[in-house]
Amino acid sequence: MNIFVAKLNFKMQDDELQALFEQFGEVSSAKIITDKMTGRSKGFGFVEMPDDNDANTAIETLNDSDVNGFRIVVKKARPQERSNNSFPRRRYDH
Repeated sequence: MNIFVAKLNFKMQDDELQALFEQFGEVSSAKIITDKMTGRSKGFGFVEMPDDNDANTAIETLNDSDVNGFRIVVKKARPQERSNNSFPRRRYDH
């Protein structure tokens, strides 16, 4: 299950996020989303856990809990929606 985690401390690293969820079971991946230009954390990330029961336990336990001074939001991630603009942009060369 893919899990969305928000309101994270901006200093938190991927390995810390992974360790937070590993107490509930196996973690396939843990990634904090960063700004492409600055490299700074955007304060949210995603955790992938292969076992749905472990993932649900993590969500129930960690949602609205205090982690590094921040009350985090943890919930099942929504599938990424495709953009309605499915046509490629035209390039006009002069």
